[in-house]
Amino acid sequence: MSDDPREQPEQPEDEFREMLNSFLSGNSDIDPSKLASAAGLPSDPAAVSQLMQQLQNAMASSTDGVNWDTAKKQAQEIAGSASLSVTDQSRAQLDQALHVASLWLDEVTSLSDSAVAPRLLTRAEWATTTIPVWTQLAEPVALSISDALTTVLRDQAPEEMAGMIAGASQLMRNLGGTLFAMQLGQIVGRLSQEVVSGGDVGIPLLEEGQAALLPQNIAEFGEGLDIPIEEVQLYLAIRELAHARLFRHARWLRLHVISSITEFAKGITIDTDRLEELAGSFDPSNPEELREAMASGALIPPKSEQQLHALARLETTLALIEGWVDVVTAEASSRLPRWNAIAETVRRRRATGGPAESAFGALIGLELRPRRLRDAAALWKAVSEAVGQEQRDALWSHPDVVPTSDDLDDPSALIARLTGGTPEPDEMDQALEDLLNEEATKDEDQDDQDQDDQPPVP
Repeated sequence: MSDDPREQPEQPEDEFREMLNSFLSGNSDIDPSKLASAAGLPSDPAAVSQLMQQLQNAMASSTDGVNWDTAKKQAQEIAGSASLSVTDQSRAQLDQALHVASLWLDEVTSLSDSAVAPRLLTRAEWATTTIPVWTQLAEPVALSISDALTTVLRDQAPEEMAGMIAGASQLMRNLGGTLFAMQLGQIVGRLSQEVVSGGDVGIPLLEEGQAALLPQNIAEFGEGLDIPIEEVQLYLAIRELAHARLFRHARWLRLHVISSITEFAKGITIDTDRLEELAGSFDPSNPEELREAMASGALIPPKSEQQLHALARLETTLALIEGWVDVVTAEASSRLPRWNAIAETVRRRRATGGPAESAFGALIGLELRPRRLRDAAALWKAVSEAVGQEQRDALWSHPDVVPTSDDLDDPSALIARLTGGTPEPDEMDQALEDLLNEEATKDEDQDDQDQDDQPPVP
């Protein structure tokens, strides 16, 4: 073997650095189009070029954490590619629908109209406006994935590369965060093509009291319903304004929902065993397996008991919000000849959700659609009939008086508290009360017998 230093094999650090440089310059064995596919991008030259630029920026970044500008740009580009401007005709029709919707809501709810004027948004404007909330919700999971990726790569690296990997931890975190941000941007961009309003996904994405409609998506929603588009516009305007009125009145509610979701997300850990399996068998020329693991939620282990309880509380809140909006919308839209058919379409659409919603649920382990929506709607309807709209709406005044999961199970108990009455006991309650009364009678009889057996006092 020659002692000439010029013929010495490259050190692992040099090999790794050369691989990265080659990869980012597009000269390695890694197929850039397959890497773009793994990031959720179409395999066209523009998308591949964009991905390479984003990864280069991540490697050059001196900051730690996730660069959410990547998600914003990705969402804007996807939304903008299919985003139409709001025409004068659409604006006039929807402005009229919003005006009538506000008048009809005044008749069925005591919650006043928002002081913030409703907005008509293009898909690109919706993506730009809502991306700050999406990134806030997803950030805890993105950081967990970046940390786990760094840990696994460090543990999997050969001993001679340990020093280099340790020094590159920030680089790996930035790369992992960039890939996650691009996935989120993809999801928000696709959601912009599905939603019809600001409150359509059930969580408060806009500022407090802000209502918004997406004319392009409303037009597509109405296609094939065989219902005049004016009725569809008015029904959806009522729903959106009801949602905005609720969050304007219950000023604590928006912060409560968002903080509940972020606290849930902070409790999510990454399955490092699964990540190690992927790292051990990872084929750089076919990164599809890694993309599927991220997109399917396979890296997120089953929820802990504590998370399940937190999730149940959050689902109750989301169900109560949607249930109240359903009931108020039904009352306000009863003048529309086909309101029930539109409502049924909304229910079916909400129950299934769209592909982008499913992708978001897999990405951060949280489904947006509450399971107890029917129970919540039944509760609000029963309360409305029992005590009227003003007392019903007053239940949103403070988190301590909002109905609970137990109230969803037994609305009669809530109504009894509101009316000062006593709920009718169910069969089990009645049987338990009879048993207790029987035992109490026996005890009284025994006390009387003991009293009779006592000797007279001299």
